[in-house]
Amino acid sequence: MKLVFAIVNDDDGHKVMDELNRNGFSVTKLCSTGGFLKAGNTTLICGVDEEKVEDVLNIIKKKSKSRKQVINTSMPPNGMGSMFVPYPVEVVVGGATIFVLNVERFEKV
Repeated sequence: MKLVFAIVNDDDGHKVMDELNRNGFSVTKLCSTGGFLKAGNTTLICGVDEEKVEDVLNIIKKKSKSRKQVINTSMPPNGMGSMFVPYPVEVVVGGATIFVLNVERFEKV
């Protein structure tokens, strides 16, 4: 058995979760916050048999898309001090960060 952790953008969380459920996978949803953009994420946890891991990964990849977003910088470059004025920067957000872990023991009570 494997435990799949998928960190996806909040905009994609429900789509990923709904598609996993439609395909017979049970999912636990956790609200999380990213460290870089300080934006909301959705962390999905799914316990699956080893032979179903690729099915889960394909659903996550299909339903969580990367997109570009413009943000204002929040930290001045070195040496700018208090004279720093935030400026817009285009960054890529979304997609998914996925961890697949071995499960030593599983019980459902």
